[in-house]
Amino acid sequence: MGRRLRFRGESRHKVDTKGRVSIPASFRRVLQAGDPDWTDGLAPNFVIVYGDHRRRYLECYTIEEIEEVEDRISRMKRGSKRRRMLERLFSTQSITTSVDDTGRIVIPAKLRDKIGITSEAQFAGNVDTFQIWEPGAYEADVAETEDELDDFDGDPLELLDEDDDADEEV
Repeated sequence: MGRRLRFRGESRHKVDTKGRVSIPASFRRVLQAGDPDWTDGLAPNFVIVYGDHRRRYLECYTIEEIEEVEDRISRMKRGSKRRRMLERLFSTQSITTSVDDTGRIVIPAKLRDKIGITSEAQFAGNVDTFQIWEPGAYEADVAETEDELDDFDGDPLELLDEDDDADEEV
């Protein structure tokens, strides 16, 4: 089995008036690897989740990653409040899109308006997903994370030892 590709790094790209923006080249390779239907010459598909109103960014999933999330949702009790919330977020309030042959996607106006993107979009790798931000909001979030790390007295790798479900203050 080969090495699993991940989304790493950050980059800022111009957005044209139609909402077209280039995806970072390294992200395209991960999207290709994460789309079971992709073959050379085809456009890789992926899913943009936009429904969480608390977020200031769009979360982008490879087909394999979103299918893992959907599989977990489908195992939940049908009709439960938690399942309905997750179905709404990950199924209803998401779009499947693809990268064109020039390496671009179109971010629909509704999604650009939701997070305030006008002329530029900030891409940020997030291991299994990547995010699309309005650049100013991204810079503010990075500054907030840096402040939290400044307050943390230890090696950041120690955070890996924390319980995944814990939402502790750093």
